[in-house]
Parts: sequence; structure tokens; C-alpha cells
Amino acid sequence: MSTTQTEHHRSGPPSDGPLSWLRMLGPRGRRAFGGAFGGYALDSYDYFTLPLSMVAISAYFSLDNGQTGLLTTVTLVVSALGGALAGILADRIGRVKALMVTVATYAVFTVACGFAPNYETLMLFRALQGLGFGGEWAVGAILVAEYATAKHRGRTLGAVQSAWAAGWGLAVLVYTLVFAFLDDDIAWRVMFWTGALPALLLVYVRRHVTDAPAAAAQRAASTRRGSFATIFRGRLLRATLFATLLSTGVQGGYYTLATWVPTYLKTERGLTVVGTGGYLALLISGAFIGYLTGGYLTDRIGRKRNIMLFAVLSALGVLAYTQIPEGANELLLVLGFPLGFCMSAIFSGFGSFLSELYPTEVRGTGQGFTYNSGRAVGAFLPTLVGFLSDSWGVGGALALGAVGYGLAVVALAGLPETRGKELV
Repeated sequence: MSTTQTEHHRSGPPSDGPLSWLRMLGPRGRRAFGGAFGGYALDSYDYFTLPLSMVAISAYFSLDNGQTGLLTTVTLVVSALGGALAGILADRIGRVKALMVTVATYAVFTVACGFAPNYETLMLFRALQGLGFGGEWAVGAILVAEYATAKHRGRTLGAVQSAWAAGWGLAVLVYTLVFAFLDDDIAWRVMFWTGALPALLLVYVRRHVTDAPAAAAQRAASTRRGSFATIFRGRLLRATLFATLLSTGVQGGYYTLATWVPTYLKTERGLTVVGTGGYLALLISGAFIGYLTGGYLTDRIGRKRNIMLFAVLSALGVLAYTQIPEGANELLLVLGFPLGFCMSAIFSGFGSFLSELYPTEVRGTGQGFTYNSGRAVGAFLPTLVGFLSDSWGVGGALALGAVGYGLAVVALAGLPETRGKELV
């Protein structure tokens, strides 16, 4: 019997209430949840310092849309390498140690971006930030997944995923304040400097968070920990290929919107900094609730059905959001909430789904590679939008995000349903 299960029996029969997933984690599992949630929230915060500051950065360095879009693509492409390396590290030295490495990496290089003297240096620092950014989610999700029960794993990992919206919201709040009181030429630098916040999380993780004992013991006993070769042969090859395709589609659609919506609202819809923050608040509120709802649904209807449902709804939402006529900005406000809801709920099943596709000894490697390789390939969509926006307009080019969600639907056909699977 696993340590987590033993803790459950000692504490009496579990409740089926809305927070039963949290109680079922046990004390150590809840501390792990806190570390993973905080790490992912600050990962999100550090990521969004760039999209929110892109207009100011573009003006400061005299960049066109293609060049600014390339900053995002470089971050996401390098995140594939970071995610793969962090996955191997998690399988070899443990989830908690790997989590600390990823958090420290993205924090240091986010701050460094604020000191960049030119475009090329900014791109280099942003690429290095991608190393930590790519690995944090995969490592944190696996850490919590190995504490969670099969019955509640979907909603537990959905709650971890909701940290992305929390970090995004914090970034928008800081952005609104910083750009309201400082000149744009210094405000974008201050945004990056606030990326030092994750240093506080490292203290908590080091003192209070440990790997799930049963999973750690099983991983230590294996002779093939962290092997790339293993996830590309036998029965795992199919899972690796189709999971990468799934991640490519979903993240291509998501990052297209996450990167370009702030610019779209300011340049084509004519909103002020405060107005943009208000519209984004609705989008982010929808995202937070979407993560939690999607986590619940992934346990109720299954991993594949949840992703399928929200892939279709997200594609329709993107098309509707980007085709609203001029002079109808109030419709952007109305559609922002459901769009944020759908494009986030689709991610809620990823943590549990990818964890369940791989055995313990290569779980970090498999999840780190598939999630982040998909993110790297999907990252070319934001750059394509940047280049096409000069002729199509940002709003018109943004509609390409719907293509990614169609690709995700195709990928699901090659993957098994894993709801209820115990992690071994």
C-alpha cells in the first residue's frame, strides 16, 4: 500500500465533498501541492512579463511584429529542451530537486531580461528563461500526480493547472500598475525585474516538500530511470508520438492567443493600459474557473472526452473573438470569459493524462518531452501570426489559433483513455 493511501486510512473514510481531493492528498501531499501550485503560478507570471510588455519593447527596440513574435517562439522552442532535460532530471535525482532547479532558472533569467541592452541580448536571456519555464510544469505535475488517488487525480491536477491563471492575473495587475505610473521605456524593464519573486518559493520547497515515498522507492529500484530511448520504443512509442501531436495542437492554439491578445486589444481595438487590463481580467477569470471545471470533468467523463469537448469549443471561441466588428468592443468583454474558460479547461486533463501514459521510472522523461516538444512546435504559430499580421491584421491572423485545436482532435484518436488508472 502506498504511503498516501496509508495516511488516508489513518485519517478515516474520505469525504466526497468538493475538497475531498485535497484531503485525500494527506499532509505531505498538500505541501507538495502548495509547492507545485506556487511554482506554476510564478512560472506563469514570469512568462507573461513578455506578452504584456511587447508593445513597449517593440517601440523601445524599433521592432516589427515578426521580431516581437519571435521572442515568444524562441522562449517556447527552448522550453522543449528545458522540459526534456527537467524530465530526465526528475527521474534521476527526484521531483523536488528538479522542481527547485527549474524555478531558480526561470527566475534568474527573467530578471536578466530587464537588463538587456539590445534585442539580441533580450532574445538570448528569454531563451535561457525558457529552459526553466519548460520544465517546471511537468515536474510539479508529476510530483502531485504521484500523491493523488486515481479517483481524484484529474481535479487535483486541474487545481494545479489553475495556478497558471493565478500567475497570469497577478502579472496583469502588476502590469496595470507599473505601466500606469512609469514611462514605457523603463516600465517593461521593471516588469522583468519583478520576476525575482520565485526566489521566495524556493525556501518553502526546500524546507517542506518531499517526493511521494512509494513512487520514489519504485523509481530508485529501477535500472532504466530517465531514458529517452525507452519512451521511443515498444508500447510507449505510440503514446509519445500522439501525445506530442496533441500537445502541439493545444499549445499552438493557446500561445497564439496568450501572446497576441494584449497587442490586439491595444493596437486594433484602441484600448488603454487600464482598459486592456480590464478585458484581460475577464479572460483570466474565465481561465481560472475553466481549469477547475475541466479538472472535475476529466474525472467524470474521461481525459479524452474533456480535451475533445474543449478543443471544439476553443476553436469556435477563437473564431468568434477575432471576427468581432469594429465599434463592438463590448462583445469582446462578453466573449472574453467563455474564451478564457474553454482554452484553459482543455489543459486540466493534461497533468493526469500524460502522467498516466508512462510508468514511474520514465514518467518525468515522457511527460517532460511530450508536453514541451509539443509546445516548441506549436510555438511557430505565434511567429506566423506576427508575420501575417502586417497584411491580415492581428485580429485576422489570430484566427489561425483554431487550426491548432483541430490538430488536437486528430491526435486523440491515437491515444488510450486512462481515467481510473493507478500509477505504477
